[in-house]
Amino acid sequence: MQQIPSVDLRDFLSDDPARKQKFVNEIGRAYEDIGFVALKGHFLDDKLVEDLYSEVRNFFNLPLETKAKYEIPGIGGQRGYVSFGKEHAKGRSAGDLKEFWHFGQYVSEGSKYASEYPDNVEVSELPHFNEVGKEAYRMLEKTGVYVLRALALYIGLDEFYFDNYIKDGNSILRPIHYPPITDEPKDGAVRAAAHGDINLITLLMGAQGKGLQVQNHNGDWIDAMAQPDELMINVGDMLSRHTNNKLKSTIHQVVNPPRELWGTSRFSIPFFMHPVSDMPLNCLEKCIDADHPKGFEDITAGEYLDERLVELGLKKK
Repeated sequence: MQQIPSVDLRDFLSDDPARKQKFVNEIGRAYEDIGFVALKGHFLDDKLVEDLYSEVRNFFNLPLETKAKYEIPGIGGQRGYVSFGKEHAKGRSAGDLKEFWHFGQYVSEGSKYASEYPDNVEVSELPHFNEVGKEAYRMLEKTGVYVLRALALYIGLDEFYFDNYIKDGNSILRPIHYPPITDEPKDGAVRAAAHGDINLITLLMGAQGKGLQVQNHNGDWIDAMAQPDELMINVGDMLSRHTNNKLKSTIHQVVNPPRELWGTSRFSIPFFMHPVSDMPLNCLEKCIDADHPKGFEDITAGEYLDERLVELGLKKK
C-alpha cells in the first residue's frame, strides 16, 4: 500500500446499516494492511482546533524558565511539560528534537482509577490553556470511542466491548512543538525517530504537512498527510497485541525538513487512547487459529505501559 486510506466517521454514525458496515470494513481492512487511516467526520470543530493551536503556540512561546516550572519530577512525564530532547525512541539513545505537554484523564467522580493518575497541571500564565485542552481531550476521546466500536465489530466482538476499558482510561493528549533546527543534529537525531505507539489507538492532529512517514509492509517509507478536516488515526501496540497482530501497529517517524526549512517550527497534537490499567491485553481467542498461533504473553495494560515508559527513558526501573 502506497497511500493512507481515507474514511468518514459519519458513515458509521448514520442510521443506514449499509453505510455503517462500509465504514467497519474500510477501517478494518486499512488497519490490517497498513495500520493508519485519515478520518473525516470527527467531533472537533474548526473553532476548537483553532483555539487549541493558538493556546499551544502561546505556551511553547513562553520563556524556557517559565515552561520549566511545569516540568514535574517523579511522574515519568505523564502530566505537564517535558523539555527538549528528554524522550527517545525504543532502542535509541539520541533524544528526539521536540518538547511537549501532557493533558491527562479527567476521571469521573468516585472512579477507582482516580488515585492512579497525577493531577493535570494548571498554567497560570494562560487563563484559557487548560479549558481548551480539556475540551479537545473530550472530543478526541469521543471520536476514539466510535473508532474502537467499529473495530470491535470488525474482529467479531460486541460493538461496545472496549467501552468500559476506555472509560477513565489513562489516555494522554500531547501537544508537541518541534522547534527550528539551528545546528546539525547529533547522532542522526530526527524530530521523532522510528517507533510504534504504546496505546490502543492514536488520533493525530496536525498531519497536514510533510514530515510524518509510515513504513508499509514492504519496508518502504511513505508520506502520511491528512486533509485539513482529517485526523490521522493509527493502531498502537496494545491493540496490535490484543488482536494477535491482526490489526497492525505500524512503525512511523517524523523526519527533519529540508535544510532550507530548518528555521521553521512544526506543531502536532496526538491523542494517545489508553485503557484502564487492569485491562487484560491477552490475545483474543477470535484472533488465534492454526495459521495465527498466539504470539504474545498475557499482560495487563498497566504492566505493559510501565515496561515501555522505561524503554523510552521517561521512567526509571
